Amino acid sequence: MTKSASDVSVSPPRRRSKYTLAPLVLIAASVVLFALFFIWPAVIGLVYSFTNYTGVGAFQFVGLDNYSTLFGDSIFFDALTRTLLYTVLFVPLNFVLSLLIANVLVSKHAKGVSVARVFFFIPWLLSPIVVGVLWRWLFGENFGLVNYLIEKVGGSAVPWQSNADLSLIVVVVAASWAWTGFSMLLFIAAIKNVPTSYYEAAALDGAGPWRQFVSITLPSIAPTSFIVILLNTIHGMKEYPLFASLNNGGPGTSNNLLVQYIYQTGFKSGQIGYASAASFVLMLILMAVAIIQLMVNRRVENR
Repeated sequence: MTKSASDVSVSPPRRRSKYTLAPLVLIAASVVLFALFFIWPAVIGLVYSFTNYTGVGAFQFVGLDNYSTLFGDSIFFDALTRTLLYTVLFVPLNFVLSLLIANVLVSKHAKGVSVARVFFFIPWLLSPIVVGVLWRWLFGENFGLVNYLIEKVGGSAVPWQSNADLSLIVVVVAASWAWTGFSMLLFIAAIKNVPTSYYEAAALDGAGPWRQFVSITLPSIAPTSFIVILLNTIHGMKEYPLFASLNNGGPGTSNNLLVQYIYQTGFKSGQIGYASAASFVLMLILMAVAIIQLMVNRRVENR
């Protein structure tokens, strides 16, 4: 026996809610932009790294020649070593400064917290070029304010620019000054999320401020600390505009970082293929650093 059409209930067609379509549209826009400005240039760069492309005309595939030449290039390894040294100096200094300021600003005894937050955050809003020019005025060897004050009190001018190590330290301090505001805000948000009952219980047990900081604050903000270290490490490995505006990697080429080496090789020397190979080596180093830090963070969280 067959059912008549009137016996079969037909459910109305389901209409897509605008709340379902809106996220899809927003995600699609992000995917398109990510593919256009990240994946596509990355693919083109990877292809160029296996060629002798000079930026003009046709190119030929040369296999792994660029990579084999790169690993025998002493200038490349000097730039890589200086980049690692700069990152090793910059990341801990920025971490300590931002965490110290954040702890002071969340203290119940702190005054003028809002003004202090703005004061410390303003440098992060400045362009790295502006930061470099400001610090060059401060630590210029012949015209800088610091040397002027030193000579006024009877001292001798310090070779801030002509000494390679001092020149690097000036950039490290300038970068830490510029990035402290961003890291400070992350730490303030993390510290404020720590339950006050922890500190009250610790105070009842007789724990002082330092003991509370080590036993409660630091473990509680470990995920934020991981993010700060990871972001600062990636930023440090890719630093270039601050060096270019402050001392241009000087004196000479002693403080040329890896990104500056890639720029000069690719755009000044016209070796796009060779510079692309160096870029991919830098990307692999950054991926390795991120993976190692993720593994360490996961192991700490699972304890």
